[in-house]
Amino acid sequence: MKKSIVFLLTVFLIHSTGFSQDPRTLIAKVNGKFRQVENYQTDVVIKTEIPFIKMLPVTATLYFKQPDKMRMKSNGIAILPKQGFDDLLRALADTISYTAIYQGEDAIRSIPVSVVSIIPIEDSSDMILGKFWINPQKSLVLRSQITTRANGTILSEYVYGKYEQFGLPDSMTVTVDTKKFKIPKAVAADINNYNSSAKDPSKQSKKGKIMLAFTNYKINKGIPDSIFKEK
Repeated sequence: MKKSIVFLLTVFLIHSTGFSQDPRTLIAKVNGKFRQVENYQTDVVIKTEIPFIKMLPVTATLYFKQPDKMRMKSNGIAILPKQGFDDLLRALADTISYTAIYQGEDAIRSIPVSVVSIIPIEDSSDMILGKFWINPQKSLVLRSQITTRANGTILSEYVYGKYEQFGLPDSMTVTVDTKKFKIPKAVAADINNYNSSAKDPSKQSKKGKIMLAFTNYKINKGIPDSIFKEK
Protein backbone atom coordinates (compact mmCIF):
# COMPACT_ATOMS: atom_id res chain seq x y z
CA MET A 1 0.00 0.00 0.00
CA LYS A 2 2.78 2.44 0.98
CA LYS A 3 4.71 1.73 -2.25
CA SER A 4 1.56 2.47 -4.28
CA ILE A 5 1.14 5.83 -2.53
CA VAL A 6 4.80 6.69 -3.15
CA PHE A 7 4.45 5.78 -6.84
CA LEU A 8 1.30 7.88 -7.35
CA LEU A 9 2.83 10.85 -5.49
CA THR A 10 5.98 10.58 -7.61
CA VAL A 11 4.02 10.53 -10.88
CA PHE A 12 1.93 13.54 -9.83
CA LEU A 13 4.93 15.62 -8.80
CA ILE A 14 6.94 14.74 -11.90
CA HIS A 15 4.13 15.96 -14.15
CA SER A 16 3.56 19.10 -12.07
CA THR A 17 7.24 20.13 -12.13
CA GLY A 18 8.11 19.12 -15.68
CA PHE A 19 11.35 17.31 -14.87
CA SER A 20 12.94 20.62 -13.83
CA GLN A 21 15.53 19.07 -11.54
CA ASP A 22 16.86 15.64 -10.68
CA PRO A 23 16.38 15.32 -6.89
CA ARG A 24 19.09 12.68 -6.50
CA THR A 25 21.61 14.89 -8.28
CA LEU A 26 20.80 17.75 -5.90
CA ILE A 27 21.22 15.44 -2.90
CA ALA A 28 24.43 13.91 -4.29
CA LYS A 29 26.02 17.36 -4.56
CA VAL A 30 25.09 18.16 -0.96
CA ASN A 31 26.63 14.87 0.14
CA GLY A 32 29.74 15.46 -1.95
CA LYS A 33 30.40 18.79 -0.23
CA PHE A 34 30.15 17.29 3.27
CA ARG A 35 32.33 14.29 2.35
CA GLN A 36 35.28 16.66 2.25
CA VAL A 37 35.01 16.73 6.04
CA GLU A 38 36.74 13.71 7.57
CA ASN A 39 36.34 15.14 11.07
CA TYR A 40 35.71 18.40 12.84
CA GLN A 41 35.49 20.03 16.24
CA THR A 42 33.50 23.19 16.94
CA ASP A 43 32.40 25.33 19.88
CA VAL A 44 28.63 25.70 20.26
CA VAL A 45 26.42 28.12 22.19
CA ILE A 46 22.91 26.72 22.65
CA LYS A 47 20.00 29.00 23.51
CA THR A 48 16.56 27.59 24.23
CA GLU A 49 13.15 29.25 23.91
CA ILE A 50 10.66 26.66 25.08
CA PRO A 51 7.47 27.87 26.80
CA PHE A 52 7.59 27.72 30.61
CA ILE A 53 11.18 26.48 30.71
CA LYS A 54 13.84 28.94 31.80
CA MET A 55 17.33 27.91 30.73
CA LEU A 56 20.52 29.90 30.52
CA PRO A 57 22.61 29.54 27.35
CA VAL A 58 24.74 26.39 27.36
CA THR A 59 28.25 26.22 25.92
CA ALA A 60 29.50 22.97 24.48
CA THR A 61 32.04 21.37 22.18
CA LEU A 62 30.81 19.21 19.32
CA TYR A 63 32.98 16.48 17.80
CA PHE A 64 32.31 14.62 14.55
CA LYS A 65 34.19 11.92 12.68
CA GLN A 66 33.14 10.14 9.51
CA PRO A 67 31.10 8.18 8.88
CA ASP A 68 28.79 8.60 11.87
CA LYS A 69 30.64 9.32 15.12
CA MET A 70 29.40 12.35 17.00
CA ARG A 71 29.61 13.55 20.59
CA MET A 72 28.76 16.77 22.37
CA LYS A 73 30.41 17.75 25.65
CA SER A 74 28.58 20.54 27.47
CA ASN A 75 28.78 22.39 30.77
CA GLY A 76 25.04 21.92 31.42
CA ILE A 77 21.87 20.30 30.19
CA ALA A 78 21.53 20.73 26.42
CA ILE A 79 18.14 20.28 24.77
CA LEU A 80 18.85 19.09 21.24
CA PRO A 81 16.93 17.17 18.58
CA LYS A 82 18.47 14.00 17.21
CA GLN A 83 17.80 15.34 13.73
CA GLY A 84 20.70 17.80 13.81
CA PHE A 85 22.61 18.73 10.69
CA ASP A 86 24.96 15.74 11.01
CA ASP A 87 22.02 13.33 11.32
CA LEU A 88 20.39 15.15 8.42
CA LEU A 89 23.41 14.67 6.15
CA ARG A 90 23.80 11.04 7.17
CA ALA A 91 20.14 10.45 6.30
CA LEU A 92 20.60 12.03 2.87
CA ALA A 93 23.74 9.96 2.29
CA ASP A 94 21.79 6.71 2.70
CA THR A 95 20.35 7.01 -0.80
CA ILE A 96 19.09 3.41 -1.09
CA SER A 97 16.70 3.75 1.86
CA TYR A 98 14.33 6.36 0.43
CA THR A 99 12.48 7.63 -2.63
CA ALA A 100 13.47 11.19 -3.61
CA ILE A 101 10.91 13.55 -5.16
CA TYR A 102 11.45 16.99 -6.70
CA GLN A 103 8.75 19.44 -5.60
CA GLY A 104 9.58 22.69 -7.32
CA GLU A 105 11.21 26.04 -6.60
CA ASP A 106 11.02 28.40 -3.62
CA ALA A 107 13.12 31.09 -1.92
CA ILE A 108 14.72 31.22 1.53
CA ARG A 109 15.97 34.67 2.66
CA SER A 110 15.66 35.76 -1.01
CA ILE A 111 17.91 32.87 -2.10
CA PRO A 112 16.42 30.63 -4.84
CA VAL A 113 16.13 27.03 -3.67
CA SER A 114 14.99 23.67 -5.03
CA VAL A 115 12.60 21.70 -2.84
CA VAL A 116 13.16 17.96 -2.47
CA SER A 117 11.20 15.45 -0.38
CA ILE A 118 12.33 11.98 0.63
CA ILE A 119 10.06 9.13 1.69
CA PRO A 120 11.61 6.12 3.47
CA ILE A 121 11.08 2.82 1.68
CA GLU A 122 10.88 0.78 4.88
CA ASP A 123 7.94 1.26 7.26
CA SER A 124 10.30 0.60 10.19
CA SER A 125 12.09 3.96 9.73
CA ASP A 126 11.54 6.53 12.47
CA MET A 127 11.38 9.22 9.79
CA ILE A 128 8.03 9.44 8.03
CA LEU A 129 8.87 12.26 5.62
CA GLY A 130 11.80 14.58 4.97
CA LYS A 131 11.59 17.87 3.06
CA PHE A 132 14.65 19.93 2.11
CA TRP A 133 15.14 23.37 0.61
CA ILE A 134 18.47 23.19 -1.25
CA ASN A 135 20.47 26.06 -2.72
CA PRO A 136 21.40 24.43 -6.06
CA GLN A 137 24.17 26.96 -6.78
CA LYS A 138 26.11 26.15 -3.61
CA SER A 139 24.68 22.69 -2.79
CA LEU A 140 23.63 23.74 0.71
CA VAL A 141 20.53 22.78 2.69
CA LEU A 142 19.00 26.07 3.89
CA ARG A 143 15.95 24.50 5.53
CA SER A 144 14.84 21.02 6.49
CA GLN A 145 11.56 19.68 7.79
CA ILE A 146 11.69 16.18 9.27
CA THR A 147 8.56 14.39 10.43
CA THR A 148 9.30 11.48 12.75
CA ARG A 149 7.29 9.03 14.77
CA ALA A 150 9.20 9.80 17.96
CA ASN A 151 9.51 13.61 17.93
CA GLY A 152 6.81 14.88 15.58
CA THR A 153 7.83 17.55 13.04
CA ILE A 154 11.18 19.32 13.43
CA LEU A 155 11.88 22.39 11.29
CA SER A 156 15.50 23.57 10.99
CA GLU A 157 16.94 26.70 9.37
CA TYR A 158 20.66 26.89 8.50
CA VAL A 159 22.84 29.98 7.96
CA TYR A 160 26.27 29.55 6.39
CA GLY A 161 29.36 31.70 6.28
CA LYS A 162 33.08 31.01 6.42
CA TYR A 163 32.77 27.23 6.19
CA GLU A 164 30.03 26.88 3.60
CA GLN A 165 32.47 25.15 1.26
CA PHE A 166 32.32 22.21 3.69
CA GLY A 167 28.56 22.40 4.21
CA LEU A 168 29.05 23.46 7.85
CA PRO A 169 26.74 26.21 9.16
CA ASP A 170 27.51 29.23 11.32
CA SER A 171 24.12 28.95 12.99
CA MET A 172 21.06 26.75 13.14
CA THR A 173 17.54 27.42 14.44
CA VAL A 174 15.36 24.43 15.27
CA THR A 175 11.60 24.66 15.82
CA VAL A 176 10.02 21.71 17.64
CA ASP A 177 6.59 20.56 18.76
CA THR A 178 6.88 20.74 22.55
CA LYS A 179 4.11 18.18 23.07
CA LYS A 180 5.95 15.50 21.09
CA PHE A 181 9.59 16.47 21.35
CA LYS A 182 11.56 14.41 23.87
CA ILE A 183 12.91 16.78 26.52
CA PRO A 184 15.48 15.70 29.18
CA LYS A 185 13.81 14.47 32.37
CA ALA A 186 15.54 17.16 34.40
CA VAL A 187 13.50 19.89 32.69
CA ALA A 188 10.42 18.00 31.45
CA ALA A 189 8.51 18.43 34.73
CA ASP A 190 7.90 22.13 34.08
CA ILE A 191 6.06 21.38 30.83
CA ASN A 192 4.10 18.48 32.32
CA ASN A 193 2.97 20.56 35.31
CA TYR A 194 1.87 23.37 33.07
CA ASN A 195 -0.02 21.14 30.64
CA SER A 196 -1.94 19.47 33.47
CA SER A 197 -2.88 22.68 35.29
CA ALA A 198 -3.66 25.09 32.46
CA LYS A 199 -7.26 26.30 32.46
CA ASP A 200 -7.39 26.71 28.69
CA PRO A 201 -5.31 24.01 26.91
CA SER A 202 -6.07 25.57 23.53
CA LYS A 203 -3.94 28.59 24.48
CA GLN A 204 -0.88 26.54 25.36
CA SER A 205 2.06 27.23 23.09
CA LYS A 206 2.96 24.16 21.07
CA LYS A 207 6.21 25.41 19.57
CA GLY A 208 9.68 25.83 20.99
CA LYS A 209 12.94 27.05 19.47
CA ILE A 210 16.52 25.95 19.94
CA MET A 211 19.25 28.23 18.55
CA LEU A 212 22.78 27.00 17.99
CA ALA A 213 25.76 29.19 17.10
CA PHE A 214 28.94 27.45 15.88
CA THR A 215 32.42 28.98 16.12
CA ASN A 216 36.09 27.94 16.05
CA TYR A 217 35.70 25.06 13.64
CA LYS A 218 38.75 22.78 13.46
CA ILE A 219 38.32 20.75 10.28
CA ASN A 220 40.28 17.62 9.34
CA LYS A 221 42.77 18.10 12.17
CA GLY A 222 42.23 14.57 13.49
CA ILE A 223 40.14 13.42 16.46
CA PRO A 224 41.01 10.29 18.51
CA ASP A 225 38.32 7.61 18.79
CA SER A 226 38.56 7.86 22.57
CA ILE A 227 36.63 11.17 22.38
CA PHE A 228 33.51 9.28 21.31
CA LYS A 229 33.57 6.74 24.12
CA GLU A 230 31.05 7.34 26.87
CA LYS A 231 32.57 7.91 30.31
